[in-house]
Amino acid sequence: MNSRSALFLALLATPPGAACAAPQVIELTQVACQFLESENGTNRGFRSRKSADCEAINARTGAQRLAEAKVLRLKPGAYIFRVSNRNVPYELGFWLRGDGLVARARLPSVSGGGLTEGKTQDYAIALEPGEYVYSCPLNPTPDYKLVVAE
Repeated sequence: MNSRSALFLALLATPPGAACAAPQVIELTQVACQFLESENGTNRGFRSRKSADCEAINARTGAQRLAEAKVLRLKPGAYIFRVSNRNVPYELGFWLRGDGLVARARLPSVSGGGLTEGKTQDYAIALEPGEYVYSCPLNPTPDYKLVVAE
């Protein structure tokens, strides 16, 4: 089942009379080897022509960048992650999943590729309480933290 189908089913399962809010949009921008918003809006100016470039950059700088990164905190509910590829010359993607093996098995996830340079794509998901990480495996970024709680 894809993420849009899961979101649709989650919305169908909303009890009659319950408020059915439109999904909240979370905008994320990818540049070489990073998500801008996750790193407090700082574009570190990395240069990458292929994913191996980001792997080397992250090996040197990833731990420190994650220590300084913004933890995204959300309430449970329906979301659209609107992800843009800003000036990365190869195809990117997005992957949001539970943090760790147990959480990955029990929490919802969404992923996909097709983000060519200049393109923006939506990834819909109904988030449940828990700890998640998100990243781009094609433009290797660190695993940024997302916490969903009431």
